[in-house]
Amino acid sequence: MFTGIIEGLGAIAEIRPSGAGKRLSVESDFDLAGTKVGDSIAVSGACLTAVRLTGRRFEVDVSPETLAKTTLGAARVGQRVNLERALRLSDRIDGHLVSGHIDGTGAIDGRETVGNVVVIAVAVPAALTRYMIVKGSVAVDGISLTINTLEPGRFTVSIIPHTAGLTTIGLKRTGEPVNIETDMIGKYVEKFLSAKQEHSGPPSQGVSMELLAKAGYIK
Repeated sequence: MFTGIIEGLGAIAEIRPSGAGKRLSVESDFDLAGTKVGDSIAVSGACLTAVRLTGRRFEVDVSPETLAKTTLGAARVGQRVNLERALRLSDRIDGHLVSGHIDGTGAIDGRETVGNVVVIAVAVPAALTRYMIVKGSVAVDGISLTINTLEPGRFTVSIIPHTAGLTTIGLKRTGEPVNIETDMIGKYVEKFLSAKQEHSGPPSQGVSMELLAKAGYIK
């Protein structure tokens, strides 16, 4: 598990084939002291396992599934990536619970400076916005962000200078792809309510205000 609070940046130093997948070598900008082989590291939001460590460089194997579902399928040597090591139970959760299991990809759809923040719009498949709510959480390239506005297939987030400087979001241009992980709570709630509906009536049409009321979540 992760929090979406990025520790720092790194760069892809090497990419080589590994069966049907790939092996990436990543050079971290920060000290990896305490990290060991077998530990989970989120690379731009994708949970990967360190299989080799040498100083600030670590290697990870990326499966065909991950290559297909994330921006890592188009990764290139020299590309900057967000890095976060796995959450410890003693840590504060400053962002939100992030699994590192990417739901899909989106693309930067626009950016506008408003006061001291940059408001970034992200275009995503409409199926992903189903699990988002205004003021809810979303992970963009592994960064825990709060949703400002929301419509089918598009949402906006505010990026403060600290986040822009510490992560790759400040470097992203319009049209560039990003990894998206929606809040897992929404997916669990839908699964629970859909199963409950299947046992008590016609097939579920998804989560609705009527269904939430019937299940006792709202009044």
